[in-house]
Amino acid sequence: MKRGLADGVSWTDVLKLVAAALALLALAIFGVPRIRAERWSLPGAAGSARAQGGVAIQEYPVPSRSRPHDVAPASDGTVWYTAQATGELGRLDPVSGLTHHVKLGQGSAPHGVIAGPDGAAWVTDGGLNAIVRVDAHTETVDQFRLPGRGANLNTAIFDDRGMLWFTGQAGVHGRLDPSIGEVELWQSPRGAGPYGITSTPDGSVYFASLAGSYVGRIDRESGGVAVLDPPTPRQGARRVWSDSQGQLWVSEWDGRNLARYSPATSEWREWRLPGSSPRPYAVYVDERDVVWLSDFSANALVRFDPTTEAFDSFGIPSPNAQVRQLLGRPGEVWGAESGQDKLIVIRFE
Repeated sequence: MKRGLADGVSWTDVLKLVAAALALLALAIFGVPRIRAERWSLPGAAGSARAQGGVAIQEYPVPSRSRPHDVAPASDGTVWYTAQATGELGRLDPVSGLTHHVKLGQGSAPHGVIAGPDGAAWVTDGGLNAIVRVDAHTETVDQFRLPGRGANLNTAIFDDRGMLWFTGQAGVHGRLDPSIGEVELWQSPRGAGPYGITSTPDGSVYFASLAGSYVGRIDRESGGVAVLDPPTPRQGARRVWSDSQGQLWVSEWDGRNLARYSPATSEWREWRLPGSSPRPYAVYVDERDVVWLSDFSANALVRFDPTTEAFDSFGIPSPNAQVRQLLGRPGEVWGAESGQDKLIVIRFE
């Protein structure tokens, strides 16, 4: 007798189950470095890669209600992400679609994450008011508490000396020396607002102040800040990223522009994003010095070519994605869809 599939079960469903089983088997045999395979889960099938204008876009579901905020591609091919709503650090294996979460501590509400020079994940945790380090192999969690209360930690970056610099939206910026665990904190100009932060190839550190509407250059010796005002008043400089030449690219949330500042000449330029009412949030510069942004209003990822000064907009498959940060590695730009419990990657050649 010929036997078919049960009612309501398709061959696609069968293939997804087989793929998940094979992924778990591969993890059990080969492993993601020193992580037990049984601690990983499959939140759902990754979306098919969609081709748009010479790039491919793919989404990966993460556990429901985790509200991923920031992402950081790791050197082993996995991707770290902050699960802000659950107080955890997540890790995605893009090959299998499996995810794994690490609890950061009671009261945790992680915002930013970056991969450090030591291979660990470094998290800015507003709930704990601490910088948190998660070892990539053992998943040991170390907390470096800030002096005082309520910095509203946002984003961090390492400079060329191995120092970790960070911002707090409550109106502070600070530095952690990982070698001795010492945290220093300074009051930022104009009060509340410090948000995105970046380091240039020569080691200089800059941050963007959303409420203060400026870019600040930090004196790495004294902690003092030189204020750099973009041409558009009250533009809401949200995030900032350096290109390979040390030029700074800024997403102007309220100004609706992409701005560039050249430290060598102290010159500013601005370009308005396409659309009737763009809202540029995240900004990142890839290895080719091409600039990427997220546009809340258009629910899109936007590419800007500095050579041609042309924008290209790529719609995000899921509605109301709310991509708040971008980070990448060669050939890929990653983001977290805080509005959809998904990660997204745009791949290019």
